[in-house]
Amino acid sequence: MKIAVPKETKPLERRVALTPDVVKSLQKAGFSCVIETGAGEASYFSDASYVQAGGSIAPDAAAAFAEADIVLKVNAPTESDVAQMKEGSVLLSYLYAYTIPTVVEALNQKKISAFSMDAVPRISRAQKMDALSSQANLAGYKAVLLGANALGKIFPLMMTAAGTITPSRVLVFGAGVAGLQAIATAKRLGAVVEATDVRPETKEQVESLGGRFLTVEGAEGVTVEGGYAREVSADYLEKQQKLIKERIKEADIAITTALVIGRKAPVLITEEMVKTMKTGSVIVDMAVESGGNCELSEFGKTVVKHGVTIIGEPNIPSLLPINASELYAKNISTLLLHLATKDGLKWEMEEDITKGSLITHQGELVHAFTKEILAKTKS
Repeated sequence: MKIAVPKETKPLERRVALTPDVVKSLQKAGFSCVIETGAGEASYFSDASYVQAGGSIAPDAAAAFAEADIVLKVNAPTESDVAQMKEGSVLLSYLYAYTIPTVVEALNQKKISAFSMDAVPRISRAQKMDALSSQANLAGYKAVLLGANALGKIFPLMMTAAGTITPSRVLVFGAGVAGLQAIATAKRLGAVVEATDVRPETKEQVESLGGRFLTVEGAEGVTVEGGYAREVSADYLEKQQKLIKERIKEADIAITTALVIGRKAPVLITEEMVKTMKTGSVIVDMAVESGGNCELSEFGKTVVKHGVTIIGEPNIPSLLPINASELYAKNISTLLLHLATKDGLKWEMEEDITKGSLITHQGELVHAFTKEILAKTKS
């Protein structure tokens, strides 16, 4: 089967779907790989390195798509991309399909079977395919460095002849993969770390990393599905905000990671809270692509408001393109090898990973959750 890897066109994207090492392993498994020229350039992988690994180079996306049985991407395709893809071919990429109904329709019109990396079920068998986790891990690490770089003081306790420097205080919102990595990184740098999460079961993980877990009393009204908060009640958010108001005044850096799948990110830091923060403190809003957890965040910008630096970096994993591409390439190739052999797709439609990640097939939207969200959007 022929695999095509086009160059990513989304603004600020530096990752690539396959690295030369993974191309080499797929070639050995019997697949042939065509890489659009320059696809790996922003991740520091040259065309020559892909050729050395056994791949071939296409002069443009259209040439890469033309004969491809399988297309591997990082970001969702555009309608223009879909128009160039072969009818009945297979796509693996991030999709967040409920946010792109027109692309879903275009995929169906060309009978393209699309598997979404963001829909891979979080089960033990699929851990090596879990791109959300691999990328969030890197993002959590980098978010702390972004915050530290913008902060006008150091993280660790330091005793000097001129006096003692007290450690910085970091407040992390959300103890998922990104949040836990942020906690671990901030602790390694010597900060005092506090964290809050709507899921009380994360308390043990936070404390195991040396953080203090801030418990919201009467934590009810939280619906968790597949490891993600799907619904958070207004009563819970009110209690959480009361707790945050008390703790954010002491924070030097606040890092927010809170997402609700299928919905706009919840606002956790209001303008009034920002006003109570110390002058020179920093907010890193990791949810800015989904609307932002801070009321004052601006997509793709670093702004200073009420004396607080607010970082709205939208694609943090892309700031570490080498590692991000390496991990993503292993995730997507592992999923591919689970779904297909060199002779074709297995189409085990009731198998958990296939059923969980397949969005469109044979001209129809087959993914239950995406159907549910799109139906709500239309109503």
